[in-house]
Amino acid sequence: MNQDDEVCLCFHVTLRKIRGFLSRENPPVASLISECLSAGTGCQWCVPFLKHLHSLHQQGRLPDLRVSPEEYMASRAKYRATGERPPADDGGSDGGGESVA
Repeated sequence: MNQDDEVCLCFHVTLRKIRGFLSRENPPVASLISECLSAGTGCQWCVPFLKHLHSLHQQGRLPDLRVSPEEYMASRAKYRATGERPPADDGGSDGGGESVA
């Protein structure tokens, strides 16, 4: 995902904004991303991805999602229609990260 791609599609919160917040504030829990930026408070699709980004930050790694914006939006559309979330590794983890479900 590029820095200016939206992670929270409801409130248009970009990856850049989330990275900046994580870097500046170093929040101890992922829920502070939602509290401070409103990301994840709409349809809640991005909550597992916010947790994944927070986990990467806590590990000292660059927070990123290894998915194209098109794939991300298509998965969200499917979630909104069926309630089905993607498998855990769709959040861009390398297999060793936390579950995003």
